[in-house]
Amino acid sequence: MSAQPPTLRVFMLGATGTIGRATVAALLGRGHEVVCFVRPGASPLPRGASFRFGEVTDPASLARDGFRGERFDAIVTCLASRTGAPKDAWTIDHKAHVDALAAGQTAGVRQIVLLSAICVQRPKLAFQHAKLAFEQALIDSGVSYSIVRPTAYFKSLSGQLNRLKAGKPFLLFGDGALTACKPISAADLGNYLADCLDQPQLQNRILPIGGPGPAITPRQQGEALFRLLDMPPKFRQVPVGFLDGIIAVLDGLGRIAPRLKDKTELARIGRYYATESMLVFNAATGRYDADATPATGSETLFEHYAQLVRGAAIDDRGAHAVF
Repeated sequence: MSAQPPTLRVFMLGATGTIGRATVAALLGRGHEVVCFVRPGASPLPRGASFRFGEVTDPASLARDGFRGERFDAIVTCLASRTGAPKDAWTIDHKAHVDALAAGQTAGVRQIVLLSAICVQRPKLAFQHAKLAFEQALIDSGVSYSIVRPTAYFKSLSGQLNRLKAGKPFLLFGDGALTACKPISAADLGNYLADCLDQPQLQNRILPIGGPGPAITPRQQGEALFRLLDMPPKFRQVPVGFLDGIIAVLDGLGRIAPRLKDKTELARIGRYYATESMLVFNAATGRYDADATPATGSETLFEHYAQLVRGAAIDDRGAHAVF
């Protein structure tokens, strides 16, 4: 018989998000002790986790209210900026993580599991550069790491269901086949993040990961929803140039009103996801490669759609929503 992995004392960041909650549940299911550092007033987490309240953007609070001078074996972080705007990205995706890394090393942390994003492989946006900067800091730290870069989340691809129920068309950018992804469920991703603590082959690596099944285009997502709703397909194609026009207008206005600069970045983020696949990018061929994108888990996006249509599941999409 193989030996059971040791029980670890885990310091958890980003525990209140959809992926964070699933990860906490997976860690508890493996018998780890999980201490969640969350904002005051955060909603309850799975029973069995401990809560500590403070501000992740304040290094003193991280040390005083979070680690409390105690020893920890690992940090697992699903923390991410809410908007992706430059200030938010560099504050959360980079600096807060750098501060947590430093505090964790003082606390004896030997291993860090980081939830990153597959889109950083072709960085064009502030939040991607911020994530990459921390990835490099983590690699250089000497701490054992697992940098997990997932593809699209189920909740990010479910936002048009209510539109279709209301008789509206499914919106596509271009012909709906510009991009593809291998969506991964919260539960499957949470289990994979927990696996990184226990499986040596997942450590000291950058790990792109998707869910099971073939890559899916936006048009295929819409067709699946119409089938499940027993409705004839109805699509509306939005030219990518429309997004370019919005970006140009906002960029011009942002020179006059700096408060609009964040809106410009949000429009750029929207264009990025409308035109770039969430798959492994092959730099040699200049193409995204579905076959080279690893997969894990058992839940498929279309099964999730079926649950949503039946009312057996609810998506709290929050800041990750595309629509």
